[in-house]
Amino acid sequence: MKIRHVLGLASLIWLSSADPNARANTSGQELAESAGHALIGTMAPRLVLRTIDGQTIDLSRLYGRQAVYLKFWATWCVPCREQMPHFEHVYQTAGPDLAVIAINSGFNDSVADVRAYRGKLGITMPIVLDDGQAGAAFKLRVTPQHIVIGRDGRILYVGHLADARLDAALVAARAAPVDRVSGTSGGPNIPAAVVRYKVGDHLPKQSPLTIDGAPFPLRDPGTTGHTVLVFLSPWCESYLATTRPEVSTNCRRMREQVAALARTPGARWLGIASGLWATPDDLRQYRTKYGVGIPLTLDESGDLFRSFDVNQVPTALIVDARRRIVQRVEGADLEAPAAMRTAIQSP
Repeated sequence: MKIRHVLGLASLIWLSSADPNARANTSGQELAESAGHALIGTMAPRLVLRTIDGQTIDLSRLYGRQAVYLKFWATWCVPCREQMPHFEHVYQTAGPDLAVIAINSGFNDSVADVRAYRGKLGITMPIVLDDGQAGAAFKLRVTPQHIVIGRDGRILYVGHLADARLDAALVAARAAPVDRVSGTSGGPNIPAAVVRYKVGDHLPKQSPLTIDGAPFPLRDPGTTGHTVLVFLSPWCESYLATTRPEVSTNCRRMREQVAALARTPGARWLGIASGLWATPDDLRQYRTKYGVGIPLTLDESGDLFRSFDVNQVPTALIVDARRRIVQRVEGADLEAPAAMRTAIQSP
């Protein structure tokens, strides 16, 4: 009964936005395939996942016994909701030779958001809220992003659409021979552990490249003022206006406050855009559309977001002249613009 209800809801959403979604789905498939091309045929990472219900899933224990289907998704993502009936159907009919796991991207989502979404749509498969590690391992660039792993532990398919290609990959995954399962500790695509930086810590010695090709040294010795790192998404204001209007509003507020405060003498600014659903061209279009004047970099790997424990946009980190993070500004903080100005202008 719940599945039929979700199917009906998905059909209504699809009909009401057919043309825009057709374009988005095409680019989403291309972006997922491009990002996942290097993964095809490699041993899948042996990650240990924890569901929102406290269950531990050791992927290494599944390889050699079951095919594995991972779907990365988000509660605010329209195509994720459209495809959820297909995903639920695969889970309900999987059988013992296929493990089906939902991995929420963790981007602008909380456990409460995920639980509410699960209850509303009546989905029943195990759900993991990613801390960024799984997304980095499987080169997450869009939502939904499907990962199909054969019984031999090798990645067979990476894509965005719930179509015949995905269904064929699921059939092939179950039939994959198991005599090639590796006994190593993991595939070559396991992301290296990142050092986490929080308020009170000094910035790392990194120099991200801006979309104009210029390095931006986080610990520039020639700067005596504040540095502000602004974590953003170029589609936040537009796409989330309907699915997450409060977040969309916060993204607009942050952009407007940054535009006003970026004139502060002595301060350095860097906009760090998430690589989820974004390319360098998208970021350039965002800069042009809104007249953004600060340097921008695209965090395609997600390493900067993970290093600074950022899982929602907008977020700004205020760094003092000693390169120490002194304040973190998020969502509700933006209702008081003076707070951000005071932090930047303080000694």
